[in-house]
Amino acid sequence: MLTQLQNSRAILSTLILSLLLFAFPQISFASEEMHLLDLTSHWAGYAALTLFILAYVLVILEEEIHMRKSKPVMLAAGIIWAMVAFVYAQHGDQHTVAQAIRHNLLEYAELLLFLLAAMTYINTMGERGVFDALRSWLVNQGFSLRTIFWLTGILAFFISPIADNLTTALLMATVAMAVGGDNHKFVALACINIVVAANAGGAFSPFGDITTLMVWQKGVIDFQDFFVLFIPSVVNWLIPAVLMSMAVPNEQPEALNETAKMKDGALVIVGLFLVTITMAVCAHNFLHIPPVIGMMTGLALLKLYGYTIKMRDQQLLHSVVDDSHSALSVEGVPQDKPFNIFQQLERAEWDTLMFFYGIILCVGGLGTIGYLSVGSQLMYGDLGPTNANIIVGLLSAIIDNIPVMFAVLSMMPDMDHGQWLLVTLTAGVGGSLLSIGSAAGVAVMGQARGIYTFFAHLKWIWAIALGYAASIWVHLWLNADLFTGTVI
Repeated sequence: MLTQLQNSRAILSTLILSLLLFAFPQISFASEEMHLLDLTSHWAGYAALTLFILAYVLVILEEEIHMRKSKPVMLAAGIIWAMVAFVYAQHGDQHTVAQAIRHNLLEYAELLLFLLAAMTYINTMGERGVFDALRSWLVNQGFSLRTIFWLTGILAFFISPIADNLTTALLMATVAMAVGGDNHKFVALACINIVVAANAGGAFSPFGDITTLMVWQKGVIDFQDFFVLFIPSVVNWLIPAVLMSMAVPNEQPEALNETAKMKDGALVIVGLFLVTITMAVCAHNFLHIPPVIGMMTGLALLKLYGYTIKMRDQQLLHSVVDDSHSALSVEGVPQDKPFNIFQQLERAEWDTLMFFYGIILCVGGLGTIGYLSVGSQLMYGDLGPTNANIIVGLLSAIIDNIPVMFAVLSMMPDMDHGQWLLVTLTAGVGGSLLSIGSAAGVAVMGQARGIYTFFAHLKWIWAIALGYAASIWVHLWLNADLFTGTVI
């Protein structure tokens, strides 16, 4: 049944992707000095569109065919741009394609380095036991199932704006599974609540989701302006949480005795992470330079502090030696393996980072061909910006929100501030409608396999949809002064 569901999703995604590519106008780098050819009816255009759809179907079938999602889109990106360059060369233009590629590479480079710094911090905090200590504290408190339901939801909502929603959802799901045990009904409800909360929490912060990060780095919305989405995001999570909590039994689970201790330097690294975020914000807001500069400077601070941890570990290993002169394991330091910051750097989600490269280059290539300009009136003309932005959120439940948001940013429709915040909200929380609609949902499905399933989540889609609709209404009402143009 799951295989049939995934195949159906692949077919549906293919059709929607085709429509989407005909629904967005030309990408922003199409300035006057670049003469772009209309290749939408050219063999190269048809071939590029077909290739992208096939690559994305392979991405959707990742769990079935066991092929990492970055591989097909990276290959597709290379072939698409090669075809575009070949056609332009036939017209005697050897510069436009190179300029377009460099534009997309700059977009990707900023995203790559920003995420690399953030992922290294998250991995280092995990290695130092920060998340294990939080989980241990929660499961040892003897809270009731209903209390755990609310605590994990609240923590997921407030941690995801700082960490990413994927890491947050996995951490809180671990707590729910440890406390719930064999109570599969509770674990499923708690996981649904956690996924919705993590996605909602990530929607009002530039650091909470890739889509919000892309919007912030593009300079469309200033850092402080994201926080006007706080109340709509709360509404998006709170409505389904209240409805689902009525089905959670107020039982007391068996007491657990789990111990986890943070390693030396853990709290310092948390502090450095907050300093790094501050530097990224200040770099963008006050110095008017890309926020990635602040993140990379913060990564340098982490690496320097990692050096002090490494030196301390080496001293401990050398000071505790047995008669055979072999190092012992002390203070949580593995035998002969002192802390190494580059190991945390290596543990970054490289498949995800390479997937972003493929998606950005593929969508950029299709934009250069002209597909992103075809049918622009359908979305942001005939339907109006509000309806179009709501549809973007619904699409993100079926298609990954990264290509959807990148298409919107590439198009740069003429929208007021309120509408840009609306599409940021809908793209961030729309994925909660389905378990497969967000990275957090897919990851938790793998962690709570057989318990938190597609159909368990689908059972509560009505409640999540109420939250989705209510959050949009609250934004339109609460932030009405930000809509300087026509709302619908």
